[in-house]
Amino acid sequence: MKAKASRVRERVIDAKTRTRFTRPLLQWYDASGRDLPWRAEVTPYAIWVSEIMLQQTQVATVRPYYDRFLKVFPTIADLAAADLEKVLKLWQGLGYYARARHLHRAALEVVARFSGNLPDTFEALMSLPGIGRSTAGAILTIAFKKRYPILDGNVRRVLCRFFAVSQDPREKSVDAWLWLCSEKLMPTKRLSGIYLQAIMDLGATVCSPKHPDCLSCPVEKHCEARALGLQGELPMREKRKKVPHYDYFAGLLVCGDSVLIHRRPLKGLLAGLWEFPGMRLEDALVKESIMPQFEAFFKNEINQSPKDAQLFMTIRHVFTHFKMTLYVFSARIAGDVPVHLPLKWVRRDRLSNYAFSTAHQKIVSGLSGLDDCPRLF
Repeated sequence: MKAKASRVRERVIDAKTRTRFTRPLLQWYDASGRDLPWRAEVTPYAIWVSEIMLQQTQVATVRPYYDRFLKVFPTIADLAAADLEKVLKLWQGLGYYARARHLHRAALEVVARFSGNLPDTFEALMSLPGIGRSTAGAILTIAFKKRYPILDGNVRRVLCRFFAVSQDPREKSVDAWLWLCSEKLMPTKRLSGIYLQAIMDLGATVCSPKHPDCLSCPVEKHCEARALGLQGELPMREKRKKVPHYDYFAGLLVCGDSVLIHRRPLKGLLAGLWEFPGMRLEDALVKESIMPQFEAFFKNEINQSPKDAQLFMTIRHVFTHFKMTLYVFSARIAGDVPVHLPLKWVRRDRLSNYAFSTAHQKIVSGLSGLDDCPRLF
């Protein structure tokens, strides 16, 4: 990192700086801002849902989910009245499922505590599940015409580059300064909502993480990272840790025209989603070596050893913190085997009613090609 990059304790955001940044940004947004569905008819509920969906997820991915979600749950009351299973099913494929669970829980609280109307105070919004400082700021500023800053990933990146911040933005003092900076740069209440959408759009479309399009940037003239040739290095990135790899197996157990599925606990990774039962292997094993553990697992779970087990498919999937290879074995179960939640027998043609994680959705998709496979059905 070049020595000329600034340290936040040296920076003061004055009126001149605000004018250099905010005025051209608003002009750029007027001509180049994105046409997004939640901007067509701004309501607190629409802004809330969009902000939750956009956490760690790109707009192109969110669009169809947002449209479907608002069509099924047009109001907070509709969302609160829905079963969590239906909410998770609509969220299926969007990832980070805790967001869906928090959204549903928060809707229940809004109905119980605020008569179904999203509150318009910072403290009340922050008391709801899944709403943090940035999300509360976006809702209050865009939907309620108030003036609260935000500091999502896009805004943080824009500010670190514009001011050539050489320190780690995750440091407490740097984070505090960036929040202050975000607030100081905001215009009056009348324009604050437009400004927030403008700076988010700038970070998403121009000041991108890897290849910023500086020639198209409205604030390029006064961007210090650009002047120093540091736009590709800032903000300072956390060193990537080696991502571990784990092996799992899952059983596609068939009894008549039904298959056995398992609901994950309501806390933890992929909470509340359904999957085909299985477990993590402690040691990396070739698929032929998994069978004894496979048979022992189901003997313990349903008191019966599966018959005619064969490798059905192998799935490789990347989570946020680890990589997974999932060996899926198909097998038959003789006779009726009663089970209790979290296990459940489900007819194959009704699996689409359940919310599965992305990896296990591939198993469901694979089942659609088994109509001519008498060994299983």
